[in-house]
Amino acid sequence: MRDVSIARNYAEALLALARKANDPTGWGVLVSALGDAVAGDETLRLFLEAPQVSAGEKNAVLGKALGPHAAPLFVRFVQKVVTNRRQMLLPGIAVEYHSLLDEAEGRVHARVTLAREADAGMRETLTASLTKALRKTVVAHLAVDPRILGGVVVRVGDTVMDGSVKHRLERLRTHLLAAR
Repeated sequence: MRDVSIARNYAEALLALARKANDPTGWGVLVSALGDAVAGDETLRLFLEAPQVSAGEKNAVLGKALGPHAAPLFVRFVQKVVTNRRQMLLPGIAVEYHSLLDEAEGRVHARVTLAREADAGMRETLTASLTKALRKTVVAHLAVDPRILGGVVVRVGDTVMDGSVKHRLERLRTHLLAAR
């Protein structure tokens, strides 16, 4: 839990810097790529974790690697994270950064489960309906689960809206058994 709040604090600082540079989206791409690299590349992870390699040496390598691709302010931010020995939080910082950016831009992510594959028109209609209902821009992440039989199940954060046929049949069954 503590790491999440620390990562969120760094993400808030990074978002402030990105806004100062007038490129929050571009910096989001950079921090995601860096977070993915730290989480997915064992060589990079071992290098960053190695206590025998000084923060200065790590910063020099990161400066050379990021320099041609990122703004100097972004590189200095990453180097400060390394200097503070928080480099293993970079994947978490990336997640928190995108969460803050979504919140600031009025965007929510919804996990949408359907009984069958949706075509492009259905995806657009579903996204538009959710955007209207939630009064925020919705980014829908679609999944298929034939067990719901039909309808749709939408999860936004902790909220679940179950409009599946399976759920309706279960409610009908409960109602009929209670009426006996």
